[in-house]
Amino acid sequence: MEPTALLFSGQGAQRVGMGSDLASAYPAAHSLLRLSPELLPADFLAVLQNGPEESLTRTSYCQPALYLHGLALWQILHERRPDFNPAATAGLSLGEFTAHAVAGTFSASEGLRLVARRGTLMEEACAQNQGAMLALLGTTEAVANQIATASGWEVANLNGGGQVVLSGPAEKLAATQTAAQTAGVKRSIPLKVAGAYHSSLMQSARTGLALALRDTKIHTPSIPVSANFLGRPASSEAEIRSSLLDQVTGTVRWETCLRQLAESGIRHFLELGPGGVLTALAKKTLPDLPCTSAGTLAELEKVIHELPR
Repeated sequence: MEPTALLFSGQGAQRVGMGSDLASAYPAAHSLLRLSPELLPADFLAVLQNGPEESLTRTSYCQPALYLHGLALWQILHERRPDFNPAATAGLSLGEFTAHAVAGTFSASEGLRLVARRGTLMEEACAQNQGAMLALLGTTEAVANQIATASGWEVANLNGGGQVVLSGPAEKLAATQTAAQTAGVKRSIPLKVAGAYHSSLMQSARTGLALALRDTKIHTPSIPVSANFLGRPASSEAEIRSSLLDQVTGTVRWETCLRQLAESGIRHFLELGPGGVLTALAKKTLPDLPCTSAGTLAELEKVIHELPR
């Protein structure tokens, strides 16, 4: 079996109703989606299953939803194919926490406690600071840095395939779009988000998460977990803590993570999450490496069937 890395979705991939098919078919998935309800909003399950979409989009809902959904997909895969052992794992932004839970860095319940707290803290930071995000398509890191510096914004995501996302104060959005146009960027698209994620406007969330992480037992992961902020696996328990904090206010180096995984010997990517966003980025960044996506029970069953024995 070729060395495979699992990829886990970040905020924005959520879908109303996701996980319902998993919970109906597998008791383990049903239990996971109902894990530690005291940590979550009282109507969490109702919103996850039925919406409205505006509620599920809130960080206090979508972050635990994506975390639990990713773990449920992995639980079923592991139950059905115990012979399949991933060689590494990674997750985009919030997905890095899912990756760590899969690797045994912390338990599923401890991870949910961190994720629930992270989502609430980020929601509070958004309310305190009016921020925005802008996706630049067809550009480079150097050009993106020039635009960010000129407009008082920050580079939030280096996603690969010429896609870079900037974050900053909402009142400077128009000026940032103008700077991007002047710099020759092909397209710039404002994102439908509540704030400026992965920027200094999230500092209060970083501070609050530090307290939650301080009280969390961190174990050495069973497989390498690529850190967004570092662009490589963290080398110690202390570095795991710091990297999970640094990505709240710092740049997500997703393209670097993918390339580092390929250089380490990974020959296949399997995305466990809705929508296939990470699969599309992987195909643009590393077109010669196959990448499969599974976010529904039907898609997961297909993956399980096609995995070599």
